[in-house]
Amino acid sequence: MARLARLALPNQLHYLLQRGHNRQPVFADATDRQMLLALLGENARRFGVALHAYVLMDDHFRLLATPAGADALPQWMQAVGRRYVRHFNDRHGRSGTLWDGRYRATILQPERYLLPCMAAMDLRPVRAGLVPEPRLYPWSSHAHYLGQASDRILTPPAPYWRLGNTPFEREAAYAERVHQGVAPAVEEALDRAVEQGWVLGDPAFLAALQQHTGRRLVKATPGRPRRSGPSAPA
Repeated sequence: MARLARLALPNQLHYLLQRGHNRQPVFADATDRQMLLALLGENARRFGVALHAYVLMDDHFRLLATPAGADALPQWMQAVGRRYVRHFNDRHGRSGTLWDGRYRATILQPERYLLPCMAAMDLRPVRAGLVPEPRLYPWSSHAHYLGQASDRILTPPAPYWRLGNTPFEREAAYAERVHQGVAPAVEEALDRAVEQGWVLGDPAFLAALQQHTGRRLVKATPGRPRRSGPSAPA
């Protein structure tokens, strides 16, 4: 079966996942993680990508970002990926591939899924047993949105700004969103979307997005299409 073409559209919210080859660790220590963040920020400015959120786990990382141009997202990820592999291999005396093939990505409807996706990303280190609560994990964007750190590589998205009229209101509202957690069905839908590349949004969002691409956006429903006209008698 042919591989589904990866979708990248300007001015749309993208959820991205890059894993290590065979699920191997892609970070050995804080220096590696700091290098990846520096590369993400440097190349986001270079290619016109707004990075909204991130979480760096041991064997993968996840991002939420909005590209300004049609080619900005793949150029950004390619530049970051190549530079980071050179850094990692040189520093740790290794050679060969580091990534598990190409990165995975999908488009999310911001109004419905941006804040749940940010919260799900913040909670991943907790679910993995790395920390008891998200604020204790130093390698995600969580601290920035709680006002505990200032991360210059981040561009807060519009749904976050709408959480309150002041920084304190926004930070408190976001902290509460993360504390409440993410419904299992929503988290499963987010994971499935980024793994498979299908867009996550309501019918109106999908219809509007379909006008800008010839690629199918959602998985086809199994079975034959219904015939038009009156149904057959029972």
